[in-house]
Amino acid sequence: MSEHEDAQQLSTEWSRSMGLRLPVVNAPMGGVAGGRLAAAVTAAGGLGMIGMGSAGSAPALETQLPYLDGVDGPFGIGVVDWVVRERPELLEMAIAARPRLLSVSFGTDTAWVARVREAGIVTATQVYDAEDARRAQDAGIEVLVARGEEGGGHGAAGMNMLPLLDAVLKVAEVPVLAAGGLAEPADLELVLAAGASGAWLGTRLAACTESLLSDAGRAALVAAHGTDTVVTEVFDVGLELPWPAKFPARVLRNEFTGRWVGHEAELAADASAHAALSAAAAADDLRVAPVDAGLGVGAVTAVRPVGEVLRELCAGALHLRNEGHH
Repeated sequence: MSEHEDAQQLSTEWSRSMGLRLPVVNAPMGGVAGGRLAAAVTAAGGLGMIGMGSAGSAPALETQLPYLDGVDGPFGIGVVDWVVRERPELLEMAIAARPRLLSVSFGTDTAWVARVREAGIVTATQVYDAEDARRAQDAGIEVLVARGEEGGGHGAAGMNMLPLLDAVLKVAEVPVLAAGGLAEPADLELVLAAGASGAWLGTRLAACTESLLSDAGRAALVAAHGTDTVVTEVFDVGLELPWPAKFPARVLRNEFTGRWVGHEAELAADASAHAALSAAAAADDLRVAPVDAGLGVGAVTAVRPVGEVLRELCAGALHLRNEGHH
């Protein structure tokens, strides 16, 4: 069987409707998922997403979009609710770029939904429980991303991915993507078998050659194990980013988390700690600066091209599915 036919066997109704060969979307990780990563995911048959995180802006998006010129296949853009409220021109530019999918997460305002749908763009958002899923669906959002607390970066701590996926699928009348700690072929096969329309992969792709991460950031992910992460607000407090408290981040432990986890109020008032963290982030000193990582980080064992990682994941998932059918 050809690789193309292989891929088709894993596909879902949703992935086919989106023009994808693989039921895989890269998480729009701010500072990691730029145009090159998105282009590589789309070229491999998935939905490549450009991520605009805390530092997202219209000029930043403008520099990433050209990487998708001439790439055969759809792409998406993911933005953060509070960022686009501070910088509405970022949402304007995201809509003008005409992605296939636009995801806005980490907020309760759904005023954007009608505008994005009117532009002919599929809408998506992350959800953390059945209530979130209902609200998003009632607001007209067309794709729900059930993001379990195993995921790297920002998200609501609360439910693990599988029970969350189950809870969301029970109320969803729209496609549901599974997110959070998905890193191995067995994870992909499991969520597809459970009824997910696709997998939303973050950490597993973050160390790929095409990501925006620095060499030091990639090396940190390759060296890390799943037990090396912690869920915390300390970096948001230290960098004075207005992330809602309900969305802490899963990051690699380092000297900064060791010093400040549990001392957030003290950190909030410590200007010298803020300055040190900003300097470390600028200098890419990862003993102090943050690296987002989910519980699947142990599966990241080398810096490899996206296409290779996705081929291996999907071939492995298909092999497991076929074994199960014998």
